[in-house]
Amino acid sequence: MTTSEGSAPVDVVLPCLDEAASLPWVLSRLPAGYRAIVADNGSTDGSAEVAAAHGATVVPVPQRGFGAAAHAGLEAATADVVCFCDADGSMDPAQLPRVADPVSAGAADLVLGRRRPVRGAWPLHARVANLALARMLRRRTGLRLHDLGPMRAGRRQELLGLGLTDRRFGYPLEMVTRASDAGWRVREVDVDYGLRTEGSRSKVTGTVRGTVRTIRDMRGVLAR
Repeated sequence: MTTSEGSAPVDVVLPCLDEAASLPWVLSRLPAGYRAIVADNGSTDGSAEVAAAHGATVVPVPQRGFGAAAHAGLEAATADVVCFCDADGSMDPAQLPRVADPVSAGAADLVLGRRRPVRGAWPLHARVANLALARMLRRRTGLRLHDLGPMRAGRRQELLGLGLTDRRFGYPLEMVTRASDAGWRVREVDVDYGLRTEGSRSKVTGTVRGTVRTIRDMRGVLAR
């Protein structure tokens, strides 16, 4: 059942670094009852001001790193169920109930959105890296996952209880490995993955260099 007025609110953490161009559309797509927390990781393009003007709670995060922003947003959340979503326009927040509803209903503890990309949305080098990491993750956890799912949902207190320490690109993977180690029910659902807003570039896999850096951070998590 999709969250609506009268239902428990859901907080949505949006790690952000220079996403002023995409934030108006992203924030306008939030379903009723979903509250945006924009974790601003040092943007210089006015992202924080744009987010605030569109009704989002803005959390300044001076420590650089995707994990630093994501975790600061999680700590700032107050809802029982918390979602994470990219802020670059590649994912439609209107689909957040796909990951949040199973958690709200008690059918899963962590739900990841498996990206189903349109043509040109996912560079080949990023797909290959994601496939390799998914295979390593299966060997490490036994979970039959296909994607690390940047759109995801879990319960706030339980997520904080995982004791996540990575503050770079390994954060999403550490969340999954620790959830698996804790015996969580981890599910995967399909979500659309489109082209980013013009002028926005992935900080994770938008370049070969970024992909290599991400793999390095994630392999470090798997080696722990």
